[in-house]
Amino acid sequence: MSEAPDLSAAAGLPAATPLTRAALEIDEHASSLGWDMPARLFALVDNAQMLKANPRLAKQLGLTDNPTGLTPVEQEELPAGMELDKFLGTIAWPDGVVGCALVVERLMLPPGAESSRPKNASEKEIAAWIAEHPQRQEVRITAAVLRDGAKECALRLREKDVAREVLTGPDLVPNLTGALLATFS
Repeated sequence: MSEAPDLSAAAGLPAATPLTRAALEIDEHASSLGWDMPARLFALVDNAQMLKANPRLAKQLGLTDNPTGLTPVEQEELPAGMELDKFLGTIAWPDGVVGCALVVERLMLPPGAESSRPKNASEKEIAAWIAEHPQRQEVRITAAVLRDGAKECALRLREKDVAREVLTGPDLVPNLTGALLATFS
């Protein structure tokens, strides 16, 4: 694992659960890097477990200030050219990792747009249709899950790129959170 990123900029964000807080902190970190970035993967470590297992490291990371939270630890870059679903199928997390999160950028369409989707189109044709659709939105998705099945997503629209406009909820991107949960199987 690589170093934990400095996510202190999001420290003032209100969040209902440690998982929501972690998703928002990761979203804020990704936001500080700008748009058009590759996918980023994070392990989530329980601060209380880290304090118990390695108090010195926990103190260095500032975990003593938030003993009930989760610390995101950014992982190595995803392999270039590998499809995301295939990559996620290769992951096995050690016991000390209580969850994980993934940041990806995608194009999304509003709910009603599906009715005008081309019939019998290939994946490539559908991707082109989405890319050209006048109602498409560029979004950054931060999906986070815990081993126990808890999930949270933070969704940031490129055209509303401010923290107060970030949408959160456990079921915003169910296929992505399901794929992340499968990495703990």
